[in-house]
Amino acid sequence: MATVEKDSSLRTALIAYGSETGNSQDVAEEIGRLTERLYFRTRVDELDALQPRDLYGYRFTVFVVPTTGQGDFPANGRKFWRSLLLKRLPPTFLQGVSFVLFGLGDSSYPKFNWASRKLYRRLLQLGASELYPRGEADEQHPEGLEGTFLPWSLDLRKHLLDKFPLKEGQHPIPDEVRLPPKWILDRYDLKEEDGESRTKQPSRAQEASSPDHDTRPLPGSISATLTDNTRMTPSSHWQDVRHLVLTASESITYAPGDILYITPRNFPQDVDRLISLMGWEEQADIPLQFVTGDGSPASTSVSAPSIPFLLGSPGFTLRTLLTDYLDIMAIPRRSFFSQIAHFTKDEMHKERLLEFTNPEYIDEFYDYTTRPRRSILEVLAEFDTVKIPWRLVSSVLPVLRGRQFSLASGGKLKTSAGGGTRFELLVAIVRYQTVIKRIRQGVCTRYLASLQPGSTLKVQVQKGGLHSSAKQLSDPSVLIGPGTGVAPIRSLLWEKAAMAEELKKNQKCGPDEQPLALLLGPVILLYGGRNRAADYFFADEWEELKAQLDLTVITAFSRDQKKKKKYYVQDALRENSAMFYELLHEKGGSVFVCGSSGRMPQAVREALIEAFQAPLGDSAESRQTAEKYLIDMEKVGRYKQETW
Repeated sequence: MATVEKDSSLRTALIAYGSETGNSQDVAEEIGRLTERLYFRTRVDELDALQPRDLYGYRFTVFVVPTTGQGDFPANGRKFWRSLLLKRLPPTFLQGVSFVLFGLGDSSYPKFNWASRKLYRRLLQLGASELYPRGEADEQHPEGLEGTFLPWSLDLRKHLLDKFPLKEGQHPIPDEVRLPPKWILDRYDLKEEDGESRTKQPSRAQEASSPDHDTRPLPGSISATLTDNTRMTPSSHWQDVRHLVLTASESITYAPGDILYITPRNFPQDVDRLISLMGWEEQADIPLQFVTGDGSPASTSVSAPSIPFLLGSPGFTLRTLLTDYLDIMAIPRRSFFSQIAHFTKDEMHKERLLEFTNPEYIDEFYDYTTRPRRSILEVLAEFDTVKIPWRLVSSVLPVLRGRQFSLASGGKLKTSAGGGTRFELLVAIVRYQTVIKRIRQGVCTRYLASLQPGSTLKVQVQKGGLHSSAKQLSDPSVLIGPGTGVAPIRSLLWEKAAMAEELKKNQKCGPDEQPLALLLGPVILLYGGRNRAADYFFADEWEELKAQLDLTVITAFSRDQKKKKKYYVQDALRENSAMFYELLHEKGGSVFVCGSSGRMPQAVREALIEAFQAPLGDSAESRQTAEKYLIDMEKVGRYKQETW
């Protein structure tokens, strides 16, 4: 994409984001629309597409940065971050660069918004100037990201107007005026070898003949074959939890806590419904390409299309876009309502859609979208006068994002029988009834549940946040994993077992050799679930692992108690606090907490503090000492959390 030379007379803005789930990119694109409405020529791009010197070419840069794992940068921002850490950079390196920063985080993690704070400090160290106070979003906010982002962005807009006033007589582009699209879809003529053009495409039946074989050219992905898709919970149980096994021919190295990133596909019946609602039947199966909205050469655009790798692969169809690349089942953001309001002639519908974009109606927006988990497809069905032009579909609908799943395999489970790599997952299929009595299903887990053995998927292996060193694998450890949070815990245990086996092979001892289970430090597995009979996953394996490790298993099943009070992992931790104190405080062990974010990790943290405080007494000073000990564990990597 083209770069912009800095000129004090130019209104130019760079919006740079890092993103793994897509939330940060959505925020970045919304900020981009905000600056465009103030007449800034705006480039929105991921951090790793930039060099630090690119920042000089813009009046200001807005960084949108989430925190992943243990205070880490997202994968597509780490290269840029490392480029800022070079020791040779002088403290004046970014002098003259103005920046704004918005961080996204989850306050249930100890290192809340850590990545954005690290970037903030480094930018100042290198001489950059903060244009506007940074903002921080919290996943735990009652209204999600919007609860923090909306008021912050409104204040940012006011500040930009004050700092960079418009020309006399000029006014910001109103929200009700549609911004010109940077990229649109256009028909594409396929050329035969003889030079004749052709427009015939594979029939819809041909395109759908192998729905379980994913051939998308997703960057950085590999093909994996599903060999097992087994339900782990009884059919009578309210939740469907699957054990999935996939194999790949490539030899891929991964570690406990690493992630398998899977991009789902939309279901044909949902795609058909959207095509019918929009009246796109005639355009659904003709070959298409991306072209710039103003007809200029693609190389002159400051931003890439929403699916950049298709720019060089024309000939796709609208149906393909809707099935494989655009998220028609996402919960819409406010900006979606602003865009589709342009495509209805019904004044009542237009007025209602624009109300959802008004900050004064944030509660109504939340009640209509987030609380009932209403999808884009449902919104378009309810506002049936909206007719999105097919050429603009990629500018209006969000990109279909992959979902992250913690790998449950480790040690000997990482290699497939025929060679290559084996991946195992433990996945809770998302299906529930909302406040408006409608059944909701997770886009990716619904897709995974439908796949039969033999299906192929496109997957990516990504680094997780546990970062378990060889020393930590051999040292004493406490592993806490309620429900599907046991997936990375299982990976850790099998990795420990493999290490113990390797140590045994290398020992060359006689008849009095040390038992295999004593070659590594002791391990406590604290497992949590609802019912022992329904969701005690991998119970047989824990018994098998006891023969290879010094393993103690403590369980907490919240619904199996005769008493009315529910019993959780933090309660089991308190009951056995002396055991945990000895392993962690006296033997220097590490803690790994995996599972749902929110209350669980906070409750576990509190129970650990109480365990460290117990030998010291009930004074305020002893409490502070216990808290400091846990904080010190975090600093040296002895307390790690992987929650979602």
